[in-house]
Amino acid sequence: MKMLEAKNLKKSFGDNEVLKNISFDVEKGDVLAIIGPSGSGKSTLLRSITQLETVDSGEIIICGDTLCKNNENGLSAYSGKKEKAAISRHLGLVFQNFNLFPHFSVMRNITEAQRKVLGKSREESEKTARELLKKMGLEGKENSYPCELSGGQQQRVSIARALALNPDILLFDEPTSALDPELTQEILKVIRALAAEKMTMIVVTHEMLFAKSVADKVIFMDNGYIIENGTPDEVFHKSTNERTKAFLSKY
Repeated sequence: MKMLEAKNLKKSFGDNEVLKNISFDVEKGDVLAIIGPSGSGKSTLLRSITQLETVDSGEIIICGDTLCKNNENGLSAYSGKKEKAAISRHLGLVFQNFNLFPHFSVMRNITEAQRKVLGKSREESEKTARELLKKMGLEGKENSYPCELSGGQQQRVSIARALALNPDILLFDEPTSALDPELTQEILKVIRALAAEKMTMIVVTHEMLFAKSVADKVIFMDNGYIIENGTPDEVFHKSTNERTKAFLSKY
């Protein structure tokens, strides 16, 4: 089952075209790793899927629901407000800089959206939060504030917050870029565990070993284009594309 379909996506900021005819899909239970140099369009692609940006043209279908498609003028027309809100609930996004509310406790960071978006009771949302904190190895941190946590702990809280909304697809935007190597391994261990549970995920990452060992599919982007799209073996070991080989040689 296709969980996400992107067809011919184009996006420009002024004269700078950052997404150039991007097409790919993600199957249920797959882990898609998106790699490429800085400025290649990876984060813009993720932000377009999660409605933090709008594309200029192209089609995005999430869990069978159409977020946008081209109108008669060849420009992307978006669904209505209610439809967009419903589609957004299919997705969970983990940012590279955590984006926790600094004035909220860990517990409130995880329960706030559950109560406001899903309409859960306090008791129900706190039960979910405790279960996820246990899963993340953060038992006993419910009353801590983000400033009292390490970067790795903050990122695990942000993963718990995303999971608390029970998304169908979990997206990560360079989840380890703000962390040192030791804390990076903490987060990659969590993502590996989610992959083992067959959580559908899209991960923008610079961690090549992770992409090679955990992903089912790998997309290599450069200058707004998808240069390669295939299995880790195809991209990392069998690529005949000179740009792909030059990029991977640095790792």
